[in-house]
Amino acid sequence: MVLLKKGLFIMALVLSTGLAHAQNTDVNSIIKEGIKLNSEKNYSAAIEKYKEALTAEPDNAQANYQLAFSLNASGKGAEAVPYLNKVIKTGGDLTGPAYELMGSIYDTAHQPQQAIDAYKEGIKLKPGYQPLYFNLGIAYFRAQKYADAELAAIEAIKLDPKHANSQRLYGLVTFHQNKRVPALMGLCSFLLLDPEGPRADEAYTNLQSLLKGGDLKAGKADPETLLLNKTLSTAVSVSGGQLETQLKNIFTAVGKLGEKPGRQTFFWNYYAAFFYKMSQSQSFSTAVKLIGLSADKTTGAKWLQNNADQRKALEDWMASAERKF
Repeated sequence: MVLLKKGLFIMALVLSTGLAHAQNTDVNSIIKEGIKLNSEKNYSAAIEKYKEALTAEPDNAQANYQLAFSLNASGKGAEAVPYLNKVIKTGGDLTGPAYELMGSIYDTAHQPQQAIDAYKEGIKLKPGYQPLYFNLGIAYFRAQKYADAELAAIEAIKLDPKHANSQRLYGLVTFHQNKRVPALMGLCSFLLLDPEGPRADEAYTNLQSLLKGGDLKAGKADPETLLLNKTLSTAVSVSGGQLETQLKNIFTAVGKLGEKPGRQTFFWNYYAAFFYKMSQSQSFSTAVKLIGLSADKTTGAKWLQNNADQRKALEDWMASAERKF
């Protein structure tokens, strides 16, 4: 009995000490210290801070997420997954980011199906979290499931039309299906949002390939794709070599096709109708300058610098132009 009482006393002492430690620990401050260390790329020190926070509050979602983030950043993605599962179990605002990070870890580890499954599970719980759709599209793209990637890109665009890389993704995955007009318009949308840098250069190169008749997929195509591809080729053949004339002819010809009954899909509503209206606007020449900035960066950048008012007019037009889904 004496031994039993002594054991109970020691247990009570341990519990009371642990409780006091948790009460005296400012968990939020420790997490902030960890985030600062992480921003300095001092991942090992950040990891220790998050573990300290979790000693006090094992179910703290922020601490679990940040620990997983730092583990992954330090090359220990596999060790991060259990902490992300804790975040998901807790629920709350970090559920979407937790699934996003988990999918990225699987993707980096060359486990495409696990990445796809993680993004899809996240979407079930957080259907309004746009990065899950975008990253799902990337995962499908890497797995060469281009039709699935297209659907994911469309959902990402619906949730955030100004996310340039979702527009780029749509352009790339339709390019890989030999859907030349959707690819061209997706790349143009990307370039209007992000006209400078390596990705813009790549997008412009792909755009030129499309205008010259290039494709990335041989084989059969559906009747609509065949019609659009032919429309693009015809429009380019009578345009000469000027980008503005080429795009105007394409946008006009495709836009008129879109006015026919039965064409109410995402492509026709969101892309074809928008670029048709743009081709008829006073800001069209400015739009082409942005789209073609990579062709002659020095001249293009100088033009934009000297014509800030025209770029502002284009931005105002785009903000007011209705793009239906």
